Amino acid sequence: MSDSNEWCFACGLNNPIGLKLNFREEDDMYVANFIPGPEHQGYNGIMHGGLVSTLLDEIMAGYMYAKGLNAVTAKLEVRFRQPTPIGEKLTISGWITGQRGKMYELAGNVVLPDGTVTAEGKAIVAIKGDE
Repeated sequence: MSDSNEWCFACGLNNPIGLKLNFREEDDMYVANFIPGPEHQGYNGIMHGGLVSTLLDEIMAGYMYAKGLNAVTAKLEVRFRQPTPIGEKLTISGWITGQRGKMYELAGNVVLPDGTVTAEGKAIVAIKGDE
């Protein structure tokens, strides 16, 4: 990761208010864990929907970036299935569902320890440059 990416809100280690996500690849998926705190809430005890969307955006576009591609989100859709609680370990996963030229389609979800899906995402990620 370049020094400038160390300030990424989602994964940068130098960003004092960032989420500091740590990613891994498992079974053709990109995965991270996160435990939201009270500073991440919207309504009492519930993670802010914009931050849930951020988790999904990062897991999907970040997967392409991790594969060495200069990737940016072109479209993001989020379906909130139920409130995402504060203080519980979340597993965020993203995977590739299709490709058309330099456009990749991805899906992702946010899952509680009991397997409950709190949010689902779909993204179209554009690859910039000559990769």
